[in-house]
Amino acid sequence: MAEAAGVPYRTTGSTLLHPLSRLLGIPLDQVNFGACQLVGLLAAFWFRLYLSPNHASSGVRHAFAIIFGIYFAVFCFGWYSIHIFTLVMLSYGIMNMASIPNIHRYSFIVAMGYLTVCHASRIYIFHYGILTTDFSGPLMIVTQKITTLAFQVHDGIGRKAEDLSTEQNQLAIKIKPSLLEYLSYQLNFLSILVGPCSNYKDYIAFIEGRHVQMKLLEVNWKPKGHDKFPEPSPMGAVLHKLCIVLVSLLLFLTFTKSFPVSYIVDKQFIDQTSFLSRLGYLYVVMQASKPKYYFAWTLADMINNAAGYGFSGVDERGCYHWDLLSNLNIRNIEMATSFKMYVGNWNMQTTAWLKRVCYDRAPWYPTALTFLLSAVWHGVYPGYYFTFITGIFMTLAARAMRSNFRHFFTSSMPLKMSYDVATWLVTQLSVCYTVAPFVLLAVEPTIKLYRSLYFHMHILCFVVVLVLPKKPEGHRKRRMAIRDAQNSDINKKQQ
Repeated sequence: MAEAAGVPYRTTGSTLLHPLSRLLGIPLDQVNFGACQLVGLLAAFWFRLYLSPNHASSGVRHAFAIIFGIYFAVFCFGWYSIHIFTLVMLSYGIMNMASIPNIHRYSFIVAMGYLTVCHASRIYIFHYGILTTDFSGPLMIVTQKITTLAFQVHDGIGRKAEDLSTEQNQLAIKIKPSLLEYLSYQLNFLSILVGPCSNYKDYIAFIEGRHVQMKLLEVNWKPKGHDKFPEPSPMGAVLHKLCIVLVSLLLFLTFTKSFPVSYIVDKQFIDQTSFLSRLGYLYVVMQASKPKYYFAWTLADMINNAAGYGFSGVDERGCYHWDLLSNLNIRNIEMATSFKMYVGNWNMQTTAWLKRVCYDRAPWYPTALTFLLSAVWHGVYPGYYFTFITGIFMTLAARAMRSNFRHFFTSSMPLKMSYDVATWLVTQLSVCYTVAPFVLLAVEPTIKLYRSLYFHMHILCFVVVLVLPKKPEGHRKRRMAIRDAQNSDINKKQQ
C-alpha cells in the first residue's frame, strides 16, 4: 500500500511528511493523521493555558478553534475536505432558512443524504479499503453534529417544554447559533478528525468558560460560603488516557498484526479446525481488532481534556471526572455481561447520538430503526448491514432472555456469579459473531464465515424471539409513562 513497500501510494492531503512516511514505512495518510493529532494535543494545552476564558474572549477562542480545525482537515484530506465544508455550510443555510417545524427533518435528510453519496463514491475513489484515513470519517462526525444541533434547536424553539423528556429539556436550544458559533462547533480542531460529537450547549459553555460551573450545578454541587467554583486540572485524566493510548498503540503494532482477520475465512483453516476452535479464534481476532479504536478514541478524548473540555462532574468522594466526551469504557466492554452493556460502552457518543435523534423519537420499532440508521451512517459496505441487522435480533433475543430468566439467578451469590460468568461468555462470543462482518466488509467472506459457524447465533436468536414471551410494556408505553410522570411533576410545581 505504501510507497515504502514498493507500491505507488496515492494521497489526497499534504505531502510535507512524505520523507517520514517512507522512513517509517507507514502510509502517508496515517502519518498526516498522527502528526495532526500530535499538534492538536500541543495546541490544546496552549489553548487551555494561554487562550483560557480569563485571557481571551469567546470570539478569539472560536476563531482559533475554527482556523486550526480547517487547517487540519486540509492538511489531511486536501481538496476532498471541501465535502466537509460544503455540508457544514449547506446545513447552516437550512438552519437559518427552514421553518422551525421542519428544521430537524431537512437537516437530517440533507446531512445523511450527502454522507451516503460520499460513502458510495469513496468506494471508487479510495478503492484500497476502509483502513485508509479519508474524508468520510470527519464527514460522519459532522453529520452527527449537524443533526444533533438541528433536533435540539427544534426542541428549544418549536416544541413545548411539557412535550419533551427531561434530557431533551436540558439540551434544548432557545436561540439559533451565530455563524461563528456554528462553525466553531462543527469544525473545531479538537474534534474535526475523530470527534467525538458533543452537545452544542456543552461546547459553548466550554468556550465561554462556564463548562465546569454548569456541570457542578447539574449534580447540585455548590460552593460553600464565599468559596468560588473550583478550576479542576485535567492533567490526571490526560496522563491516565496517555497510558491507554501508548498501550493500545503497542498492542496494535504487535497483537493486531499477528492475527489478521482474513485468516478466519481461510479455506484451509476452516477445513482443518473444529467448530469450537473456529469460534475461539474468532474471539481472538476480534480482540485484536480493538486496539486501533481504543487508540484513536482515547487520543481524541485526551486532546479535548488537555484543552479543558470534557469535565463531567464530581462524585460523592469529591473526585473530579473528565469522561463527558469519552467514547468507550474499556473495563465495562471487556467485562460486559449483556449485549446492551457492551453496546452501551462502545462508541458511546455515537450511541448517545443514535438514542437522541432516533431511538427516543421513533414512534414504532425503535430498536430496528436505530440499528438501521447506524448501518447507513457507517457506510454502504454490505458488512455493516450484516452486522447491524444481526444486532437487531441479538438485542431482542438478549432482552427476552434477561427478562425471562435473570430473576431465577438472583436469590444467592453462587447463582448470581454463575449467571454472570455464563452471560459474560455468551455476550463476548455473540458480539464477536455480530461484528465480524463489520471488519470483513464484503458479502462473500461474511457468508463464508457464518456458514463455517453454521449460522448458530442467527438460529438461536430467531428461536428465542419467537418462543419466549415479550415484555408486557412496549417502547411507546414506557415513553408515555415517563412523560405522564414529568407532566405530573410540572403541574405540582405550578400549583
